[in-house]
Formats: sequence, C-alpha cells, structure tokens
Amino acid sequence: MSDMGERIKPVRAPDLKAKKRRGERITMLTAYDATMAGLLDRAGIDVLLVGDSLGMVVEGHDSTIPVTLDAMIHHTRAVCRGTKRALVVADMPFMTYQTGVDDAVRNAGRLIQQGGAGAVKIEGGRAVLDVAARLNDVGIPVMGHLGLTPQSVLRLGGYRPQACTSEDADELIAEAQTLEAAGVFALVLESIPAEVAATVTRELTIPTIGIGAGSYCDGQVLVSYDAFGMFDKFVPSFVKQYAQLGEQIVSATEQYISDVREGRFPAHEHTVGATTRRSGRD
Repeated sequence: MSDMGERIKPVRAPDLKAKKRRGERITMLTAYDATMAGLLDRAGIDVLLVGDSLGMVVEGHDSTIPVTLDAMIHHTRAVCRGTKRALVVADMPFMTYQTGVDDAVRNAGRLIQQGGAGAVKIEGGRAVLDVAARLNDVGIPVMGHLGLTPQSVLRLGGYRPQACTSEDADELIAEAQTLEAAGVFALVLESIPAEVAATVTRELTIPTIGIGAGSYCDGQVLVSYDAFGMFDKFVPSFVKQYAQLGEQIVSATEQYISDVREGRFPAHEHTVGATTRRSGRD
C-alpha cells in the first residue's frame, strides 16, 4: 500500500506521462460504485476506469452498446464519491461522440461536470481525431483506445484479436501516432500482439495501457469483475484472477440462507421486549 503522503495527492492526467518518463508502471482497474472504488483507491490504484463494460458485468447485456450516457454519469458520480486519490476516467458510451464534435464536447462535458470524472475515454483512430483534438482544446483530458474496440463489436464480428497482420499492425501504429498528435494523454491497447504493443509503446511519448496486449505496455488494465472472479459468464484468456469472490459470495449466501432457515440467525434475544435500532441499510 502507498504511503499516506502519496495517497493524499490526487493523480491527474499529466502524472501518467510523468510515470512513463520515470519508467514507473501504471495500474488501472474498472470500478462502477463508491464502495468498490474506495477499496481499490485505498490499495493505491493509479487509475479507476468507469468502463462501459458495466453494460455487461453490472447491467447484464451481451455487449457495451446499450449503455447510455445517463448510466455512465450515474456510475461515474458514484465512483468519484468513493475516490480520494486515483484518476477517474469515464468511458464515453456508444454514439455519444461518433455523431460529431459538438455532440462529443457536450456529452464529455456532462461526464466531467455532472459525473465528476477527471478524464474521458473514446474508442477508435482516425475517425475520432477531430473529437480528440477538440476535447483537448476545451480542456477535457482524453484517453484513447485502439485494437479491439468493444463498441465496434458488430463491425469486427466478435471479440477477436486485432492487428494480427503486418498491414493491420502498421495501420494501428500510425493511428496511435495520430492520436498522440491530437492530444490524447494515454492510450489503451486491447487484444493486439505483444510485439505490436511494444512498437507503439516505444514510438509514443504518452503511456500505453494494455489489456491482452502483452507485458511491454507502460501499464495494465483489467475489468475488476474479471480480476476478482465476480463475473463467470466469460473470462478472457489474458485475465489473471487474483481472487474468487464470486464463489465466496455464493458460499456466504448459502450459509446465510441455512442460518435463517434453521433459526441460527439472528441469535435468540436474552431480554424479551428489548428494543433494537434499525440500521437504516435494509
């Protein structure tokens, strides 16, 4: 765990580039609520991503496409309430920035002003350059995202590795360079070959954050529900599970059910008619 002085100083977007210059690896996990955000923040995580992955792990959809801007603002606000140190980055959901620069500025502004985010993340390369540049111009820090871009899953035909041919790899590297020129402060690389991620990381002065992109990136990100064993529908092959909280929750719930049904909880009161205080949390 980080020392108290370091934890009190909030992480800002420029700090990630400074970390890359110093050779320090960046840590990033998703969060969707204040309680989880507080726990990850206490542990010393650098970045909390309020990912549109909430559409799958929280809302139960098959993709991120149904996630709305109002939902993202709601969850971003909750995460910010639980966070003291980490940089909170909010995903811009599907069709909130693809329809034009003016829409993108308006919607990103809501994530910053109403949600409290410290930055936003957008997916794509050349198609979003104008959006990235304009958001940067108006003072909104932008994180990019290349490789497997979940909002394009219909066009991609599924959650498949990207940049696997030399032509596609060259195109991704070129897009990464143009995104840096447009002002993005960091770049997520998802499901691409490690050697391609290594080239991008070497070519850019902004940090790269990998997810299924090998060990050469400047940092790593995982969906917290995957990392902690809380989402069992599908676990990507690149995920390392650091806990099996899902199984522990099921086991604990089974024990609670048994205790209630067998009369072991709550314990019998020794004083008949004793008053109790409600917790206010039911």
